[in-house]
This record gives sequence, structure tokens and C-alpha cells, in this order.
Amino acid sequence: MLLILLGVLILHLIILVLLFVSTIANAWTVGGTKSTDLWYSCLTTNGGYHCSSASNEDWIQAVQALMVLSVLFCIFSLVFFMCQLFTLVKGGRFFFTAIFQILASLFVMCGAIIYTVMSPDGEEDAAFGFAYVLAWVSFPQQPPLRAMCE
Repeated sequence: MLLILLGVLILHLIILVLLFVSTIANAWTVGGTKSTDLWYSCLTTNGGYHCSSASNEDWIQAVQALMVLSVLFCIFSLVFFMCQLFTLVKGGRFFFTAIFQILASLFVMCGAIIYTVMSPDGEEDAAFGFAYVLAWVSFPQQPPLRAMCE
């Protein structure tokens, strides 16, 4: 039982790191001399690196909000897991933790879907970057965690 709880704790931390990196990193869309993330759009010209704020369009603000909410709910889930770990009666279920993890999973999925559908196709060689992939990778990691918490 102790190994399962340790595994759940490690999985919580892995998902949290994946969500932090995918939300913060400047590589949601990369191509040629331009890289774009949720917060900035950067252009490399003549050895210089020039960044400007991301567009103020509604869809990018929705993705920003959903990714921040997913990180917050993942943190809340980890905190509630730790609290329930020491206060829950033996054999009790971690329903409260699972609910917050389900919400975090839902938020990251919705944010990644919106970005997929609405991302600009400004450059010919533009492709989705590693931060975008990490957002999608963190999504399927959360159902096993929920299963272990229930």
C-alpha cells in the first residue's frame, strides 16, 4: 500500500512538472525564425531575439486561463492528497483529490484543443513545439492517477 501511495505522489509531481513546463515554455508553435507560446511571440533576426506579447484574441486568452487553471488545480490536488493521506481513515477513498485531478485534466484538454483548432498558420514551416506536446502528454497521465486515488 505504501508503494502505491508513493507512486501516486510521484505521478502527481510528474504531472505538475509537465504542466508547469508546458505553460511556461516558449515553444507551443515553432518554425524557422519564429516561436510562439501562450504569452509571447518571439522572432529571431540577425542574431537578435525580439519578443512581443501574445495577441489579445479571445481564444489565446482562453487557452492561457485554462492552462493556468490546470496548473492550479493540479497543485490543489497534490495538497489535498497530502492532507488526506494523513487525515483519512484507513481504507478511505481520495475522492476530493480525484475531483480536482479530473478538473485539471479537463482544463488542460480543453486548452490544448482550443490551441490546436485556433493556432495561427502564419509561417509555412510552422509546427507544434515541445511545450504543446507536453500539454497533451500530461493529459493522459492524469486518468491513471485518478484511478489510483479512488
